[in-house]
Amino acid sequence: MKIQRVSSKWAKTNAILLNPTLSNYIPDTRKYNFSTLVEMLAVHATVYVKPDRGTYGSGVMRAEQRLVSLAPSIQADGSEDRKAVRKEEKTMYILRYNKTAQIFASPQELHEAILGRTQGKFYLIQKGIDLLRHHDRPFDLRVLAQKTPIGTWETTGMLGRVAAPHKIVTNYHNGGRIFQVNTLFKEHMTPSESSTAIQQLKQLGVQIAGQLELSYPGIKEIGLDVALDQHHNMWLLEVNTLPSIIVFKMFPDKSIYRRIHRYAVAYGRLKKSEGTVSSRRKAL
Repeated sequence: MKIQRVSSKWAKTNAILLNPTLSNYIPDTRKYNFSTLVEMLAVHATVYVKPDRGTYGSGVMRAEQRLVSLAPSIQADGSEDRKAVRKEEKTMYILRYNKTAQIFASPQELHEAILGRTQGKFYLIQKGIDLLRHHDRPFDLRVLAQKTPIGTWETTGMLGRVAAPHKIVTNYHNGGRIFQVNTLFKEHMTPSESSTAIQQLKQLGVQIAGQLELSYPGIKEIGLDVALDQHHNMWLLEVNTLPSIIVFKMFPDKSIYRRIHRYAVAYGRLKKSEGTVSSRRKAL
């Protein structure tokens, strides 16, 4: 049977939201329009605006609502000789994309700027997560789950993606760097906490795959983009049904990629001789 691909982020999100337990991992995500922009900025202060269809972080924007202090002004306090210095505060709106930042004085101006970039396409708006950081750069995780040759789901790989300087997305194709999950976790967790988190990620991969399969029975592999916030809560940012697997060749433990490759051959994504890797090959 042909491998099913689901390009709509909105469709996949709604399929997962049908499960009350798994819905707790989904950040507040809605269809983009002006009213949701205003409402979500008031609640979350930072939101991400992203195309319903697209990969590699293309088209993603971050919008922020910030209370900024302006240069103090001097006003008469009612007396002839005494004057009081008052610091003025104003709400400003920031739009970030690629390495660009624009500042606006009103949500209407921010919305117009966003519309200029969406060009009439269907976009989503999602609560921004305050990501954990590696050397002051935010990172998230990619968790790969695949159908095994016997038809069950298994989490076969995971990696960390650290954003390039001044970038709002972590994707490898946008300059992000790939790290082993343990390397990133050791800055924030004890070994025991790290082990527990990794087991939870493995379980989450299997659970999300099983839930999506109820709506899309032809899927064979998924890539979960998972964020950890400052309290180590896990958030499912989105799911890709055509995940990159070649990136797992980069790790020294070649058995990880060999298993990923074997499963991909079994369900028909790869041919047996395609993408194999020698156990003696040096790590990239």
